[in-house]
Amino acid sequence: MANLQLINGSEAGRSYPLGDEKAVLGRHPDCEIVLDSGAVSRQHARVSHEEGQYFIEDLHSRNGTFVNDQPIDGRRALVNGDRLRICDLVFAFQSDVRPPVPFGPAGPFGQAPAFGQPVDESSFAVVVDDEDHVKSSTFLSKLELTNDSSRMRFEVNPLAKLQALLEITRNLSRSLSIDAVLPKVLDSLFKIFPQADRGFIVMRVPQTGLLVPKAVKFRRPDQGDTIRVSRTIVDQVMQSREAVLSADAASDARFQMSQSIADFRIRSMMCAPLIDSEQTALGVIQIDTLDQRSRFTEDDLEVLAGVAAPAGIAIENAQLHERSLKQQAVQLDLQMAHRVQQGLLPAAPPEVPGYRFFDFYTPANEVGGDFYDYVELPGGRLAVVLADVSGKGVSAALLMAKLSAETRYCLASEADPANAMNRLNASFIHAGWEDRFVTLVVAVLEPATGIMKVFNAGHPSPLMRRSAGIVEEIEVEQAGLPIGVDPDHRYKPCEVRLAPGEAIALFTDGFSEAMNREGQLYGIERLRQRLSEPVADVGTLGPRVLSDVKQFVNGRAQSDDMCLICVARK
Repeated sequence: MANLQLINGSEAGRSYPLGDEKAVLGRHPDCEIVLDSGAVSRQHARVSHEEGQYFIEDLHSRNGTFVNDQPIDGRRALVNGDRLRICDLVFAFQSDVRPPVPFGPAGPFGQAPAFGQPVDESSFAVVVDDEDHVKSSTFLSKLELTNDSSRMRFEVNPLAKLQALLEITRNLSRSLSIDAVLPKVLDSLFKIFPQADRGFIVMRVPQTGLLVPKAVKFRRPDQGDTIRVSRTIVDQVMQSREAVLSADAASDARFQMSQSIADFRIRSMMCAPLIDSEQTALGVIQIDTLDQRSRFTEDDLEVLAGVAAPAGIAIENAQLHERSLKQQAVQLDLQMAHRVQQGLLPAAPPEVPGYRFFDFYTPANEVGGDFYDYVELPGGRLAVVLADVSGKGVSAALLMAKLSAETRYCLASEADPANAMNRLNASFIHAGWEDRFVTLVVAVLEPATGIMKVFNAGHPSPLMRRSAGIVEEIEVEQAGLPIGVDPDHRYKPCEVRLAPGEAIALFTDGFSEAMNREGQLYGIERLRQRLSEPVADVGTLGPRVLSDVKQFVNGRAQSDDMCLICVARK
């Protein structure tokens, strides 16, 4: 024996026995099961019994027939516990007959969970594409409430609405976590609107523009059908930045092409945009009801809009807070990278009898692509290295770290510095840095004689100060190609002698291109003049240049990495 038990409405609990004959459900008095609802068709659906199995079929009704909230097409077998929905009436199918059923991931016949089974609300919302030719309108449907019970409910509700609004405001002000606050907003809205059956909050992802459901709520656990969020409605509300109300969404011309409205027979819905302080739509709040007798009103829409306004600002604040936390994390990482990069540089200038060394390095940002080093070579020689990696920031710093280690290895493992330069170039190109190159200068000093072999790979020419104060560039025409340009290029040295009282300055273009507030460049010529001025000790040339550059820029922010090495013979 089987029956249909009504589980909602004014006659909830009423049972309709099903015999072995066919039973038609509909509004017409001649139907075996008469349903007193204006939305039900005259002959809506039919239940039949064949060989111990009950079946349900829709009789081409206007609003369709649903089993476990899935529309049926043709005939559908019924099993114990199925939920049969006809418009706003929901029945539970109860039967002692338990035929064998195939197993599937969702239970018998792939159906939804049985009535009363708890569901995970967070997984029951998807955004679907609707037809994009929805009629544009700002008309808000109106509906006068004539039902006494409805009037009584809305007369009592103002206090509940005020309390819920205060609750929402408190929740929004206490938390900067959107994932924690949005479900509470829906909980409060369900207190404000007791007729609401379902609600959701959809947010647009800024990076991709995708619409993502962030919070979903059902009035009852047995309503755990998947909410198909209409992209048409959401886009319209976000583009117009206007809250919309439909007293009868199923017949509203604005939403007539929305498949989600058609599938679920939503009777009344409200949708309000979430707007930030820049008047940008971040997403929407939508609530709807399946009960045609409890439709929303314009007063309800004003309440929803009143909730959406602070919610939009709270979401914006949370997003700003989240970005701030990410920026703080990045800043901490950069500070750590700065300390690591400083650890790769020499801790102090070398101590070589008869010579004085000065070095200075400061990146334009926390980390940079300039570097310098001192490499001890066989025979008491010393290689002074200064380089500038193309680009700035973290990527240049990482490349600099690799290059500094590779340079030290090549110089230490090759007896001839020229072979070391060629090997370094080939190694850099082999590593596949196709869009990067390095300008590099290496000066190999023989302390006993003062002879320096200078290799220049596309770098600004070092400046040499003679004992008479004359400053000259070291063989510009001998400069080779930057590292990473031509694998077959061979580097040749330019040999100079550093006499007592003379000095050589190696620098990156951050010095010559330092700019003041008037947009003027420091330039090579001014650098020459500072190096040529009379000094009691050539070892003071470096600090003098730094002081002059600082005075020249007059507080303007540094735009490029700056690196300087001075080698002076006493």
